[in-house]
Amino acid sequence: MTFGTPQGTGWIEVICGCMFSGKTEELIRRLRRAQIARKRVAIFKPVVDDRYGADQIVTHDRISIPSIAVRHPRDILDQGRDADVLGIDEVQFFDRTVVDVCQQLAARGTRVIVAGLDTDYRGLPFDPVPELMAVAEYVTKAQAICVVCGNPATRTQRVVAGGGRILVAGGDAYEARCRRCFRPPEEVSGELFPPGGAGVGGHEA
Repeated sequence: MTFGTPQGTGWIEVICGCMFSGKTEELIRRLRRAQIARKRVAIFKPVVDDRYGADQIVTHDRISIPSIAVRHPRDILDQGRDADVLGIDEVQFFDRTVVDVCQQLAARGTRVIVAGLDTDYRGLPFDPVPELMAVAEYVTKAQAICVVCGNPATRTQRVVAGGGRILVAGGDAYEARCRRCFRPPEEVSGELFPPGGAGVGGHEA
């Protein structure tokens, strides 16, 4: 953080990148430091992310921290009202109202830290993360290691068929890939936004 910590105000931090890039690990690290500093910390995740249980955020290496699963972003406003520091994992699974929620929390004076995928399995921007990046004070773009060639990886390769845009899974369904080794689905190959497809601000059904 180049210019130090803001004083007398809240702010938004975004940790983004492909799968297996350490986003959740970095989120947990920041939240634990806030706990050590005796800040009031609240931690949330979407109910759809039930891979490792409903009451904790867990990394792929099984590092965990207790959390609250919520269905709607507005629930975060209610349950996190007393927090000095508030974390949200897998933020890409919420609709764009989470952006307004984060803005309201920051306006109250809360330090808001969110983590999520910046692109989906097609290599397209995964809203609402791009919008959160635009309004955040700090953005950390994490990279993984390409499982094919060993280069820095910025893409999430789905290696199973079907599932739509949202398919909650781990290493059995996804791999980290670099730009060269990433193979997007045929319908979006070579295109940023396919005709009639979902861009920023709209989810597929």
